[in-house]
Amino acid sequence: MTTLQHSAAPAVREPALGKPLMREPSLWAGAQVLLLGVLDGTAGLGPVGWVAGIAHAVATATLLGGALQRSATGLGPADRVTLGRGLLVGGVTALVAGGSGATALLVALAAVALSLDFVDGRVARRTGTASELGARFDMEVDAFLILVLSLHVALALGPWVLAIGVLRYAFVAASWGLTWLRAPLPPSRARKVVAAVQGIVLVVAASGLAPPAGVLVGLALGALVWSFGRDVARLRRDAAVRVVGRGVARV
Repeated sequence: MTTLQHSAAPAVREPALGKPLMREPSLWAGAQVLLLGVLDGTAGLGPVGWVAGIAHAVATATLLGGALQRSATGLGPADRVTLGRGLLVGGVTALVAGGSGATALLVALAAVALSLDFVDGRVARRTGTASELGARFDMEVDAFLILVLSLHVALALGPWVLAIGVLRYAFVAASWGLTWLRAPLPPSRARKVVAAVQGIVLVVAASGLAPPAGVLVGLALGALVWSFGRDVARLRRDAAVRVVGRGVARV
């Protein structure tokens, strides 16, 4: 899982030629609607669930299509795996928003989406199609799934669980005003492990199979705060070093 990653592999794809790059993301949005229909017939989504699921599909198609056009690249095989994960995340979003009681279905969709996160990166490396856009897309899918799962679990354990899903977005928002937070971070195995743990723990908590769910989620949140705190401290330290090197008094 790459939820906490702030850097990505360099783009290696050739520019896409031919028809508008919005077409394939739009087709995937249509597939999302079909999945919502299946979920509605199976578990029931209700109006709110439908609205949330369709909003997810439209937002994904619009943002991804725009990013493809700006970068003049096409979708690679790893991106299509990530899009498949995005469909599952859209289904989880609709189930949570609609208040569906189909816990087993929700957990199954989320678990498969998390499992496939270990696939798209390998596909990108083996096919030589790794790109900055693909890594960013993968990260956003991860982050949104964690946000939705934290919302679902918060309904049972309390609003404090939302911190797991919100922390990454708070980091991004802070970077709008603090430019030193936008600097790249070196790869970190600990960061990857902490990120992966968040999704796993939230899925376990959502399943209701672990009696001490609050303890597990609390430990996961503590690890996440530590990971972000360590990265922020490093970015601040590196920024101070750069400033001192330029002879500036303060950051």
